[in-house]
Amino acid sequence: MTAWGKPLYALLVLCVLALIPGCRSNANKLPALKADLSQTSVSGLSSGGYMAGQFQVAHSRTVIGAAILAAGPFGCAQSASADAFPYFPAALVSNLTQAQNGCMADRLSGLGVLDAGKLVRRASALADEGKIDPLSGLKRSKIYLYSGTDDRTVAKPVVEAARDFYLAAGVPPENIEFVTKNPGGHAFLTSGKGETCGKSDPPYVSNCQYDQAGEILRFIYGTLAPKGAAKSENFLTFGQESYAPASATLADEGVVYVPSACRAEGRCRVHIVFHGCKQSRADVGGALIRDSGFADWAETNKIVVLFPQAAASTLNPNTCWDWWGYTGLDFLTQDAPQIKAMEAMLSRLAETPAANPPG
Repeated sequence: MTAWGKPLYALLVLCVLALIPGCRSNANKLPALKADLSQTSVSGLSSGGYMAGQFQVAHSRTVIGAAILAAGPFGCAQSASADAFPYFPAALVSNLTQAQNGCMADRLSGLGVLDAGKLVRRASALADEGKIDPLSGLKRSKIYLYSGTDDRTVAKPVVEAARDFYLAAGVPPENIEFVTKNPGGHAFLTSGKGETCGKSDPPYVSNCQYDQAGEILRFIYGTLAPKGAAKSENFLTFGQESYAPASATLADEGVVYVPSACRAEGRCRVHIVFHGCKQSRADVGGALIRDSGFADWAETNKIVVLFPQAAASTLNPNTCWDWWGYTGLDFLTQDAPQIKAMEAMLSRLAETPAANPPG
């Protein structure tokens, strides 16, 4: 048993799995695990898919794979008006309009919103300015894309534009897997948990007899050990505020799953799961964390799974990740508040654990 002691440890488990109202863990930090950040990967649904792509492109030197579910290409919501008049909040309004009309429903395709070449040129310009990693880092990436045939929130052409972006950025076609499921809604898919397949309702986890977590991790990392069973004691809540400025608008707490072998041996890979809009712990409890299956695969494959949590705000009432600029106009860069927060969390996981005290 760790230094927390059995009573507090049991309470933390309940906080994650039962989500006791008012339960807090502000005193707890992410554990130092000597994680191997060169094997980092990301995934996310909807706004989480956009955030996964943004983080991967910004840090392509270290992020080796991304799963983008029901979301579009990097920089999709950065509007021409925001480029011409980069002043907050006017640019935010323009970006939000483009996000809703061109990056979800594809109603602005005639204006080049989903033009892969244009989006790659924008990313290249950011790289040339040193604001993101060089796009050459993407050439080794594995990209998993998903669009459900019953998804009425994000149109399939938007997800196809993400594929086209990666191809134009130099990702080999064999490194891209595009999955379409029929039925399949605006949701994360599982092989036994969640709502009826094809629905797009909270908690946005659907039983489509398809183990999406396993397919994502297998595509990114290659052969995996057989799926295990997540252990309740390996779900840990931690305070997010020490890793993020207030402008990041993160929830007080995030969750990390630390397999037993990672605590004992270190050098584990890290996979970040970004929830979708209205899919945070505050919205749906532990459904995504508990039912997605990521923790089950992680337990037997030495993968630490980080579940960061965004918070609702006046500019972000639906608990989305920032893919249109509500945290600031640098939302696509390494200086973006939420991207910096994720980098800080990863850095903590990569720290070497302190030696056990005597006695």
